Amino acid sequence: MGLFGRNKEGGLLDVIRCDEPEYLVWKWRPAGADAADGPTHRENALRWGSSLRVREGEVAVFVYPRYAGGAPDYIQGPHDQMLRTNNLPVLADLLGLAYDGDSPFQAEVYFFNLAGNNQLRFGLSEFDIFDARFPDLGIPCVVRGTLTFALTDYRQFIKLNQLRHFDLNALREQIRETFARAAKGIIAGLPLEEGTSVFHLERKLDDISERLLLRLAPLLATDFGIHLKRVDIGAIELDREDPHYQQLKLNTADQQTKAIVTQTDISLTNLSENARIQRKETELQAEARNSAMHQLDLQASVLHAAAQNLGGSGGLFAGLSVGGALGQQLGGLAGQLGTPLPPPPPPAPPAPLYHTALNGQPLGTFTLAQLREQAVGGQLTRQHYVWREGMASWEYAGTNAEVAPVFKSVPPPLPA
Repeated sequence: MGLFGRNKEGGLLDVIRCDEPEYLVWKWRPAGADAADGPTHRENALRWGSSLRVREGEVAVFVYPRYAGGAPDYIQGPHDQMLRTNNLPVLADLLGLAYDGDSPFQAEVYFFNLAGNNQLRFGLSEFDIFDARFPDLGIPCVVRGTLTFALTDYRQFIKLNQLRHFDLNALREQIRETFARAAKGIIAGLPLEEGTSVFHLERKLDDISERLLLRLAPLLATDFGIHLKRVDIGAIELDREDPHYQQLKLNTADQQTKAIVTQTDISLTNLSENARIQRKETELQAEARNSAMHQLDLQASVLHAAAQNLGGSGGLFAGLSVGGALGQQLGGLAGQLGTPLPPPPPPAPPAPLYHTALNGQPLGTFTLAQLREQAVGGQLTRQHYVWREGMASWEYAGTNAEVAPVFKSVPPPLPA
């Protein structure tokens, strides 16, 4: 910006370029022009033949204040040439119409950075959020994070912003205000919308950041002509000293205690039922063994009586024959009784029990079969939360790998 030479008429030739390392929009001023003095005739007087240098990722915009109704000239980098009519088509018309070929000509030059990212830290002032289980307890919170944005559509940006009075700090404040309005609405409504606790918001920072990006990106593009690249929520801090926070903690602890007691009762009931089933199986096995022994006694008595009758009337050989048959049958029955009975099959493992909840309220504990019946009857939806022993946290019924298949039994809507 400080390099210049003398033309053949003794005037100064400027090198129009941007030497700023980081910027979004930067206004060029000739050597010797003081930005504190405001726009002046000298500031906007450009010598014909001055050099224009635009780097890769930049665009230089020439604005001609004296030419009402004229369009700016846009020179996108890389570019390093002297000012000529062939690369400034609007200026070529002005020299013939408005400036009458005079030099220097009046123009304001702005450089736009299309390659860099601008980061804006934000801290949302304290506002209340409400727990889905206790919507009357508003908890004050503060949200902190970072916005990352860039300038891509510079033509739209020029339309929406007054370049002559452009102030990057003022733009940042406007962006911050727009973001604050949208962020408070989304964060405050999230616990009620998803039926979750405010204590779990810290687990959803990535999800909240994505929601804010989808909501804010179109607004900032329309209102300011900038491209919002990222929203990073760093922290959602609850006011731990607030009475509502303390009350919510107590209420949550009570609910957890009740859930633990309920789970213990269910576990004891399951153990008792399993023991009853095992006792019944043992009794049935004993009855089967006693029945076999009784059958052996009956058969032995019948054969013994037959042997006595035959022995008295048919002679020795008949008695031996019946005796042999008796021995074989007794041996067979004895062998059956002597063979140990196969061990009973191991008891089936108890069916896993699932806790269900909706809107922060526990609904009970059910087996997978019972959940399937509830899904068919419409009492269980994919938006219910489920949890069983061994799971790290509650999950939606529609996304849990074990519970989700029950919804395949739900019939489709009735035909019209």
